[in-house]
Amino acid sequence: MTNNAEQIKTIFNRIAPVYNQLNDWLSFGQHRIWKQMAVQWSSAGPGNTCLDLCCGSGDLALLLAKQAGPTGCVFGVDFSAEQLAVAAKRDRPFLTPASPISWVEADALDLPFADNYFDCATMGYGLRNVTDIPRSLQELHRVLKPGAKAAILDLHRPSNSLMRSFQQFYLDTLVVPVAQQFGMTQEYAYINPSLEKFPIGQQQVAIANKAGFAKATHYPIAGAMMGVLVLVKAIEN
Repeated sequence: MTNNAEQIKTIFNRIAPVYNQLNDWLSFGQHRIWKQMAVQWSSAGPGNTCLDLCCGSGDLALLLAKQAGPTGCVFGVDFSAEQLAVAAKRDRPFLTPASPISWVEADALDLPFADNYFDCATMGYGLRNVTDIPRSLQELHRVLKPGAKAAILDLHRPSNSLMRSFQQFYLDTLVVPVAQQFGMTQEYAYINPSLEKFPIGQQQVAIANKAGFAKATHYPIAGAMMGVLVLVKAIEN
């Protein structure tokens, strides 16, 4: 693992105890709607074997488990042991039939799964933080079954100058000050530079196509300050 990857891992280990609460506050709860949209775009269904890559504290994995039901199974993968520990302790609705979830500590660039293993996949706010985006998409492509879909939710830089200014204002005057109240100023200050380096929607599509996906579509949401990259692996002849 590179030094940069170790630094990112350290950040996510440190923010794990307050990650869910901060996400709710900083997005005014909207991140839950966006994550539900990503799960719908992944086409997860009953009996599916599902992957939540860079699962963090487990929001998307829990949603996938509801979609796949008791006959399915979900793997939540993250390189942060602290995030996985939080995910494993989260309460699950007692009366809601759901898939069992396996929490796996692993690197998104070197997944410990066989080829053509998963029926669907999600990734929430992870692609921007991997050290090698093309390689991570190649790995995702490898472990998906032919015809499977993946939905990748992340921040996005709007092309509209007004929305871009609003996003910058939001990051500078809300995200960092709120994080400061939790003693996490440095950990959340990384968001802005990471976003500046992150490929915009059409660039993500080009990288995904080069990684082998038959279809890639980027859907801007929240005024294009967020986006969902939806990928489809080709059906083998």
